[in-house]
Amino acid sequence: MTTPIPPQFRDAAAHIVRVCQRLDARELIAGQDGNVSVRVAPDRILVTPAGFSKYALTPDDLVLLALDGTQYAGTHAPSSEVAVHLRAYQQRPDVHAVIHAHPVHATAFTLMGETLPHDVLPEVTVLLGRIPFVPYATPGTPEVAVAFDRWWADHDVFLMEHHGALTVGGTLALAEQRMESLEHAARILLVARAAGPVGALPRRAVKELEALHAARRTHLLQGPGTQ
Repeated sequence: MTTPIPPQFRDAAAHIVRVCQRLDARELIAGQDGNVSVRVAPDRILVTPAGFSKYALTPDDLVLLALDGTQYAGTHAPSSEVAVHLRAYQQRPDVHAVIHAHPVHATAFTLMGETLPHDVLPEVTVLLGRIPFVPYATPGTPEVAVAFDRWWADHDVFLMEHHGALTVGGTLALAEQRMESLEHAARILLVARAAGPVGALPRRAVKELEALHAARRTHLLQGPGTQ
């Protein structure tokens, strides 16, 4: 496929490139790690290509796909993890952006067989909610996408066993914010654990915060598309 990215999608492509550069600068990805996509039309997405260091991407490197995986534009193959992105968009019409990354501290939790506790930091409860621990599947296989199915409807942040993290959002900015907040919380929790036991918030406080998260999530799902 050698068709260039259509002009109407150039702004979205440039936004993806900027986000990839920030993910690299913040050490949320390294080398060929990670992938980013944006829904640019009801049945079209832009996604990062396979085999590229994300800091070096240009808008011309991105790939335009239909939701069934058909490639419509781009000079490279799409990310090997694109099946997860496509599954997210198919299952969640409200989702307009997907980020998969390997943040160091959050990924460390997956190596320990854990997700982040939702009842320790108010910011986790309100901003991220309960974070599913998605069972391991071989990267790049269809099984990775299927592993998420039981959680798509009610969650926006996921930890993947021995693999990293995935965030979705109604905008690319929101998906990026969730990834950054996930890693920051994971770092805090690991530092606290090294110092001693970590206590949970009072049960009443958790219920209040979860209600706030549900209201905030409903509001955010009504947000605009790709910007």
